[in-house]
Amino acid sequence: MALEQQDLSRMLETAIVAARLAGQRAMEELSYAKVSVKNSNELVTQADARCQKIIIDRVKENYPDHGFIAEEGDEGKMFKQPPRGRERFWWVIDPIDGTNNFAHSMLFFTVSVGVLFEGAPIVGVIFEPATESMFTAVKGGEAQLNGRRIVASEETIDQFASVGLESHFDDGVPAWTCELMQRTRFRNLGSTALQLAYVAKGSMVATIAGTPKLWDIAGGVPIVEAAGAVVTDWQGDKVFPVDPDTYDGRRFGVLAANRKVHPQILEMLKH
Repeated sequence: MALEQQDLSRMLETAIVAARLAGQRAMEELSYAKVSVKNSNELVTQADARCQKIIIDRVKENYPDHGFIAEEGDEGKMFKQPPRGRERFWWVIDPIDGTNNFAHSMLFFTVSVGVLFEGAPIVGVIFEPATESMFTAVKGGEAQLNGRRIVASEETIDQFASVGLESHFDDGVPAWTCELMQRTRFRNLGSTALQLAYVAKGSMVATIAGTPKLWDIAGGVPIVEAAGAVVTDWQGDKVFPVDPDTYDGRRFGVLAANRKVHPQILEMLKH
């Protein structure tokens, strides 16, 4: 099917409302979050599942036949519900991106909602409830923060540039992280989605992530690209399209950066 602008706008509005409702619920529960450990290495709170349900229920009011991939399923697994109709739309949801922060009453967390069609993102929403910041984009449109256009920076790598880094590496800390730490003001906000949003609005020149899953990036990638930045894997290849039908929770290596910095960091990652 051909996507019309009014279709994208309607989906975007649904995503905005759903993300805001979930974010408001998260803020209400921030001070008394009940925390547990899932899969031996991740924190989860009761608020994660509650916020996810708020989003899914809201989306289903308008799109009952669309599919869903979300972080919080049964027994520590992801939630997956394929589309029921012929149209292959998938809503990809992270109800609280930055759960570790949230569990410790730190305000760096977001609600991330993306819509995939034919495996590629067409709608992206990242909501930071602590600051009421709503980052949005649709395919072919501009990136916005609270309704105003945002664009990626034109800074290069220097002592004043901020670069987002993850806080953990499975196989030890690679040498390129030390180089970036020495050459930039490196940052880790504890939320992949938030760091993608900050690349889109020019606060960071780049963010590098080696362990995000589909729900961590589906909302942010269309915003970053609409803002004029570049998103690839660590080899410089496109991250999307992906096949939601066969997606099993695998991790992605993601580099999002402005057009000046992207080739520089890509070269670092190859060494």
